[in-house]
Amino acid sequence: MRTSHPSSNQKQRGVAAVEFALVAMLFFTILLAIIEIGRMLFIFNTMQEMTRRGAREAVVRWVDATSQADIKSIAVFNGTSMPANPYLTTANITLTYLQKDGVSEVTAFPADPGDNLSACGDSTRVANCIYNVRVSITGATFTPMMGLFDFLTMPMPTSEVTMHAESLGFTI
Repeated sequence: MRTSHPSSNQKQRGVAAVEFALVAMLFFTILLAIIEIGRMLFIFNTMQEMTRRGAREAVVRWVDATSQADIKSIAVFNGTSMPANPYLTTANITLTYLQKDGVSEVTAFPADPGDNLSACGDSTRVANCIYNVRVSITGATFTPMMGLFDFLTMPMPTSEVTMHAESLGFTI
């Protein structure tokens, strides 16, 4: 009389699936976390590029309400919000026109680019001289795409670029 004992293969049936489920859960969690961290670094790098683009445009354009809106739009790649982060918009961008000391803001803008050149050369009108332009991005936050990583929601550091005012729209 033969007794039927389960073989070792029959005892192991399904173990591979359970092991895969445990390892896959950990693997995909780490993989998705790496993707989110990479996206956060992309957003930080793009913020740096946005301030650089805005500053570059601001030093060659004259100062008025229309040009400031255009400069902000150009900074966000000709749109109203940053690619891959709809929470970062032109409202987060600040344009500041600075005097020769690099700290004080220009109190009254000159009439035109030629007048700005005159103001920069005249010691009595130095407060009206646009010498530097600063573009900064503040109030930006990183929000993960996947709800699993909501704990990674955090404020992004301020991004700031200051450049010497070039032509400010001056043409000969």
